[in-house]
Amino acid sequence: MAHGLLAQAWTRGLLALLAGGLQALSILIPWTGEPAWWLQLASLVVLVALVARSRHLREAAALGFAFALAWLAGSWWWLFTSLHVYGNLPAPLAVASVLALAGSLALYYAIATALAWRLGVSVQIGGSARPRAVVWRLPLVFAAAWLLAELARGQWLTGFPWGAGGYAHVDGPLVVLAPWVGVYGIGFVAALAAAALAQFLTAPRSSFDPPTADLVRRAPAQGHWLWLPLGALVTLLGALWLAPAGDQALAPQVSQAAPPLRVALLQGNIAQDEKFRPGSGIPLALDWYGRQMVGSSAQLVIAPETAIPLLPRDLPAGYLDEIAEQFRTGHRALMLGIPLGGDREGYTNSVIGLRPRADAYRYDKHHLVPFGEFIPPLFRWFTELMDIPLGDFRRGVLSQPSFQWQGQRLAPNICYEDLFGEQLAARFAIAEEAPTILVNVSNIAWFGDSVAIDQHLQISRMRALELHRPMLRATNTGATAIIDHQGRVTARLPRLTRGVLEGEVEGRRGITAFARWAGAWGLAPLWLLGLVLLAFAGFSERGRGRTPG
Repeated sequence: MAHGLLAQAWTRGLLALLAGGLQALSILIPWTGEPAWWLQLASLVVLVALVARSRHLREAAALGFAFALAWLAGSWWWLFTSLHVYGNLPAPLAVASVLALAGSLALYYAIATALAWRLGVSVQIGGSARPRAVVWRLPLVFAAAWLLAELARGQWLTGFPWGAGGYAHVDGPLVVLAPWVGVYGIGFVAALAAAALAQFLTAPRSSFDPPTADLVRRAPAQGHWLWLPLGALVTLLGALWLAPAGDQALAPQVSQAAPPLRVALLQGNIAQDEKFRPGSGIPLALDWYGRQMVGSSAQLVIAPETAIPLLPRDLPAGYLDEIAEQFRTGHRALMLGIPLGGDREGYTNSVIGLRPRADAYRYDKHHLVPFGEFIPPLFRWFTELMDIPLGDFRRGVLSQPSFQWQGQRLAPNICYEDLFGEQLAARFAIAEEAPTILVNVSNIAWFGDSVAIDQHLQISRMRALELHRPMLRATNTGATAIIDHQGRVTARLPRLTRGVLEGEVEGRRGITAFARWAGAWGLAPLWLLGLVLLAFAGFSERGRGRTPG
C-alpha cells in the first residue's frame, strides 16, 4: 500500500515537471520563434488537475514547486551562458545558480497551489459548500493565488518576471485584454479558464473518483452546475477569438495618429566576449557605429545599449564632439546607448539624445539587473567569482522626461526594463506628457544565440499592446525591430547580423485603461483583486463553520 502511494506521488511529481516544461515551451517555441497560448492553458489544466487530486496540502505545494521549477528554469536556461561563457563562472556553479534562482522563485507558486488546495479543494472534500459555490471555488481561488504568485515574482526583491504566463498569449484570443488589464491580468484570466476546464475534466463520474466523489453522491443535483465554468470558458474564449483584430476589437479607442518618423536602428552584432576588448570589440564599435550614426539620412538614428562601450572620458579625443557636431544642425537626431558618470557621482547605464538647436538629452536606466548592474546585499562574494565588466551602476529615477523630436515624445528604456509594464506606465501619469513612441535599446549578446532574443521581442510586443504605443528596438545582436501600436512586427533585422534597419514609425496619442490605472497605482489593483478573492474564500469557509477533514 505504502509502495503504491509512493509510486503515485512520484508519477504526479513527474507529470508536474512535464507540465512545467510545457509551460516554458508555450512562452516561446524555439523552432518557430512564436508563443503558443493553447499550450500554456493546457499545461495549467494539468497542474490544476493534479492539485485537485492531491491528498494533502504538502503534496499540492510540492506539485506547484515542481511545475514552477521546470517552467522557470526552462524559460531562462540561457542565464547559464551569461554566467559561464561570459562570466567565467565554473559550469557546475552556473547550473546550480540557475536552478537556485528558479527554485527560490518557485516557492511563490508552491504557496499558490497550497492555497488553492486549502481553500478550493479541501473544502470540497469537507462537503459543506453548495453546488454552485463548489464549482466556482477552485477556479477562482487558483486564479487569485496564481496571480499573487506572478505579482510577487515580478516585484519582490527587485522582481524578475521574465517568462510570465501571460506572454504566451501575445498572439492568442486573450491578448485583446492587454490594454485593459496588462500581462498579469491576462495571466489571471488564463489561470481562471484553465482551472475551470480542469474542474470540468476532473469532475467525478463514478463513486471511485477522488476527492469530490463524496460530495456528488450526497448532492446528485449539482452535476448540472459543473457545466457553468466550462460554459463560461467557451463563451469567453469564443467571443475574444471571433472579435475583430486590433483597434476594432476590445482595445480602447484612445489612440490617434501623430506624424510618421523615418528611423534607422543600428545592430552592431559585436560578440559579448569581444565587446569590451581594447584590441577588437572596442575599436570595431567606435568605427562601425560612428560611421552609421554620421552617415544615416534618417530623421532619427538609434544605437543600442552601450553601443559605445567606453565612458566619455576614455574615448579618443574629440570622438563624441565630432558625432555631436553632425546633429547640431539639419533635420536629424540621435539616441545613443553609452555608460556615463564617474567615481564620485557613480556610473549609469544611459541613453543620450542629440538634436539640432537643443541641449543634450539624457536617460539613466532605472531598473537595474542584479549581479550584472548592481550587487545585491550579501552577494559580493558571488560577483567576485565572475568576470563581468561594468557591474555596479547607480539607478535613475522612475519617471524621466521623454526625448522630444519632430512632434514625437520618445521614451527610452534599456534592456529588460521593458519587462516592467507598470514602470513604463508611470510615464503616462500626466496625459499631456505621455510618450508617443517607446524605444528599447538592448544588448542580449550576454545570452548568445538563444531563445532570449525572441522572448524579449514578445515582451516588447506585449508592452506595445498594453500601452498602445509603437516600440522601436535597437539591439546589439537582435531582435532589432519596429513594432506598431497593435503589437505587430512591421520590420526586423535577422539576428546575429550587422546591419541597419530603416523604416517608418507612427506615434500614437491617448491613454489606455492599463496605462491610466497602472500609471497611477502600479500593480496595486491586481494585488487587491487577488487578496480580496482569497480573503472572501477564506471567510466564507469560516462562516460555514467547517472543520478540516
